[in-house]
Amino acid sequence: MAHERAGQPALPEDLINVDDVLSAYDTIVPDPENPDQQVVFGTSGHRGSSLDGAFNDAHIAAITQAIVEYRTDQGFTGPLYLGKDTHALSLPAWRTAIEVLVANGVDVRAEREDEYTPTPALSRAIVVHNRDKAQSAPLADGIVVTPSHNPPRDGGFKYNPPHGGPADTDATSVIAARANALIADPAPIKRMPYEQAAPQVTRFDYRTPYCQDLANIIDLDAIRKAGVRIGADPMGGASVQYWEYIAENLGLDLTVVNPRVDPTWRFMTLDTDGKIRMDCSSPNAMASLIGNRDRYDLSTGNDADADRHGIVTPDAGLMNPNAYLSVAIQYLYTHRPQWPADCGIGKTLVSSSMIDRVAEDIGRTLVEVPVGFKWFVPGLGDGSVGFGGEESAGASFLTLDGSTWTTDKDGILLDLLASEILAVTGRTPSELYADLVARHGQPFYARTDADATREQKARLKALSPADVTADTLAGEPITAILTEAPGNGAAIGGLKVTTAHAWFAARPSGTEDKYKIYAESMISEEHLRQVQQEAQALVSAVLSA
Repeated sequence: MAHERAGQPALPEDLINVDDVLSAYDTIVPDPENPDQQVVFGTSGHRGSSLDGAFNDAHIAAITQAIVEYRTDQGFTGPLYLGKDTHALSLPAWRTAIEVLVANGVDVRAEREDEYTPTPALSRAIVVHNRDKAQSAPLADGIVVTPSHNPPRDGGFKYNPPHGGPADTDATSVIAARANALIADPAPIKRMPYEQAAPQVTRFDYRTPYCQDLANIIDLDAIRKAGVRIGADPMGGASVQYWEYIAENLGLDLTVVNPRVDPTWRFMTLDTDGKIRMDCSSPNAMASLIGNRDRYDLSTGNDADADRHGIVTPDAGLMNPNAYLSVAIQYLYTHRPQWPADCGIGKTLVSSSMIDRVAEDIGRTLVEVPVGFKWFVPGLGDGSVGFGGEESAGASFLTLDGSTWTTDKDGILLDLLASEILAVTGRTPSELYADLVARHGQPFYARTDADATREQKARLKALSPADVTADTLAGEPITAILTEAPGNGAAIGGLKVTTAHAWFAARPSGTEDKYKIYAESMISEEHLRQVQQEAQALVSAVLSA
């Protein structure tokens, strides 16, 4: 049930007290024995609020020291690229990280205090550095200080190893364990005052090379010639300075709809649950941009670290992420002649089966992986996957010549692709999606979230095919019960049940005390509800056991 003020402008009582959030970062000391105050890496790093004792100076100092030790053990002795977004906790955490990194002798490359770095720009910097380095030169890696689309009270901290994408569980489990040990005994943490450390940081311009390189992955000439009018909303996030650069330097008819940066995000409309959340795939969070969609040929949004995209068209409003991914895939694989002929299509197993139908139609191999962009890193790195996308509006793809762009999600890139699609085809992505529906059928897709304890999430994560005793789902024979992803054999961390015309997947959240049920029917909305009901009954039985 949506909050009564979902989609409406935030009121003063919805805003965080920034001073309280910042004070808590320095004054609250986490309890190393409290699981809710320990370091936990979800699908995209450690997240939490300083007010809850879950994201404080002690956490960041410990995580940074753990990363230093990990990269040393792995032989990663090159520069470390450091970036931050616009959340209130990002700047103090960025400073803490610098204090520890410099004290440990790490060559730190970072933006200025008054600059912000989108996750894809940092990923791009790592990819380019390691691509262009001498063969014997040490490898670079990076840290992004961001909780992504999380509410203003939260902070986040994630590590990107030399491949440039999110660290895998082998790395994050080691880093988290060591960080928690250091919180309990911080004596081994090396640190120097920020005033001494800051002058030793190499100031790095992420923005200019990233923006100039866009010509190597997007047909900017086509967008210019077609005169596509673009409205880009940074949504108060790290892409704001990038969209301003693009508007001023790349010759596009692009307006930065909202250039404001405010750690309270007072200009946002409330998300479905009544919270301020910079989720560019949410119609409620994007209500302002949707309401003004007729002003531009295309409008776009990004979350706080710009690794997610939102596409708004005059004819349809905000596109469902699955719909846009389907269109992007169909377009790219028919308009990128220099891509490897055998490069596959990467999708997470909770993304729409429309993508499966598009892949079959254009004769490309589908690579279905668990939730988490880290699973696309190898394919995007070696070119065996041309496009990797998640149902949560995160994706990246290869450059025009088939080389690696980023190995992390790139919301700016996917926003610009929508304009290229319009410029080249003369039709909006939503109009093209209507063509796909006419060809392949209408998907009915939904995701539901529910609260879950840590113990319940563990039980859900450990589900096995034996836990499904039914042989039908919503009136159809079950064709597969999966606990491993077909594309790479990796554990799902939950399970997926499929039939000829429907499926559901259940998995615990990696960042919140919730579990998620994804479901889709290619038959009807009523059939989808039946799938959801049977999926919910199965999950409830497991959690109550």
